[in-house]
Amino acid sequence: MSAPRHAFVTGAGTGIGRAIAVALAAKGLAVSLVGRRAAPLQEVAAEIKAAGGHGFVVDGLDVTDAAAIEQGIARAIQKFGDVSVLVNSAGEAPSAPFEKTSLEVWNHVLALNLTGTFQVTQALLPSIRRAGKGRIVNIASTAGLTGYPYVSAYCAAKHGVVGLTRALALELARSDITVNAVCPGFTDTPLLDSAVATITGKTGRTADEARASLAKANPQGRLVTPDEVTDTVLWLVGEGASAITGQAIAVAGGEVMGG
Repeated sequence: MSAPRHAFVTGAGTGIGRAIAVALAAKGLAVSLVGRRAAPLQEVAAEIKAAGGHGFVVDGLDVTDAAAIEQGIARAIQKFGDVSVLVNSAGEAPSAPFEKTSLEVWNHVLALNLTGTFQVTQALLPSIRRAGKGRIVNIASTAGLTGYPYVSAYCAAKHGVVGLTRALALELARSDITVNAVCPGFTDTPLLDSAVATITGKTGRTADEARASLAKANPQGRLVTPDEVTDTVLWLVGEGASAITGQAIAVAGGEVMGG
């Protein structure tokens, strides 16, 4: 019996990353759960184990730290072998008006959302080549396909992730590795809770009113669920999506079309 495929998921402790990690494990993949903090990753690992799956905690991995990336990858490969599925899901979206966005915030957002995706992917690519039938999925955002006010750094970073996805897809098109981006709209996660807190703090609206205002961006009039994003990722990493590469797939109820 061959070993299960190995998935390496950054930002696996919460939100979309967590949902993806649990779903990949349920499909029979061995999943390296990657992030900075041990506690949430251990909770995900326990959930996966309880369901009969295989999860391995790779904590202390800051995607902006090249040395930490190398060490974390080495631990993961030692545990489960070469990586065939990479999901870059780590990210943050602090908000501020453009004129009040400091260079420090700008650099942090780009380092985490864009440069982190570059560094992890570049470091893991030799392993993905060895594993064969590789799948790289970058969790971008509709902010990578259009503009939103008060998150200029995040929009710039996620546009960069989409561009990186398309460029790498073409470089790897003759190989058996596909590279795609999934671009969720406003999704019901802890990241959205942060946006809600900002809105309530600045406008005096209730949390429910703030969530409703974000849901209005979706023509379906609702927030996207992490499971809906996960379903798209599961399709992209499967055999049936071997001809899908270089795509930025919006999961947003029709908010963004094309791209």
